[in-house]
Amino acid sequence: MSGAAALVDGYDLVIFDLDGVVYLGADPVPGAAAAINRLRARNKPLVYATNNASRRPDEVAELLTGLGVPAGADEILTSPQAAAALLADRVPPGAPVLIVGTDALGTEVAGVGLKPVSSAEDRPVAVVQGYGPGVGWPELAEACVAIRAGALWVATNADRTLPSSRGPLPGNGALVAALATALDRGPDEVVGKPAPALFQRAAQRTGARRPLVVGDRLDTDIEGAVRAGMDSLLVLTGVSTAADLLAAPPHQRPTHVAENLTGLFTVDGGAEGWQVRRRDGAVELDGAGTPVGALRALCAAAWADGAPTAVIPVSPAAAGALKALRLEQLA
Repeated sequence: MSGAAALVDGYDLVIFDLDGVVYLGADPVPGAAAAINRLRARNKPLVYATNNASRRPDEVAELLTGLGVPAGADEILTSPQAAAALLADRVPPGAPVLIVGTDALGTEVAGVGLKPVSSAEDRPVAVVQGYGPGVGWPELAEACVAIRAGALWVATNADRTLPSSRGPLPGNGALVAALATALDRGPDEVVGKPAPALFQRAAQRTGARRPLVVGDRLDTDIEGAVRAGMDSLLVLTGVSTAADLLAAPPHQRPTHVAENLTGLFTVDGGAEGWQVRRRDGAVELDGAGTPVGALRALCAAAWADGAPTAVIPVSPAAAGALKALRLEQLA
């Protein structure tokens, strides 16, 4: 399709998730830096919106730059920033706030005129909980005591896992769940994705009228985009899989799907080359084309009539596509 517009050309802002899209832990996602730098060469406005509460925006920008993705702190939006802004609206200036997380979370809280503390003995009026690799029982115990005494409980996010090069690892949601078990209730507020605040702030910051959210998780990035009324692109480089996508409920279905960030520069060909036929609870996949095209065809069938109990490859190309999508267990 010579001269055809790339998918990204239909949008005036690209909002990237980070973990699972640009990097996995400390490792870059293959090809991500090259794709983002192609966007910069097109002068496409970019914002990075992350639920991860372990780094300050300047630290995130430094990390990205070290991975070959030049970025400034003003391009980063984090869930700690959103949590601090919420607390500034809800508690008196200078009030003590118990920090469960890293120094980066405390820095954001101090930046809005509140006093970070680490002990329930400081009588905090609020507890803010974000991911930190060093968070353990002592921090959760202080939070438990403070919340039982009446402190407002704010979580930066409820991500159950974090993507890594070793596979999904426990995320902030797992630590929130531990505290919720002890308290027999959940947080008063969860500010990160899938809440739409980060995406809305990104659009407001740049004046965008048609943003595209790019993420790897159906339950945070894609659901957050749906809540914000924005189009989304799911990339298969992080947490959510092709099997997850087939079973996705309406509020977690992306506008587009691609194997990786190179999909930003292709034409969304839909399910071109593939045919799907229902056979009882199963579907038959026939034809030839890209694996992502096959996934789009299967999603159209699953979202219309329910996830299939099995996918039967009719052609050799269909068998290859299922293998590439790691859907062989459905065959």
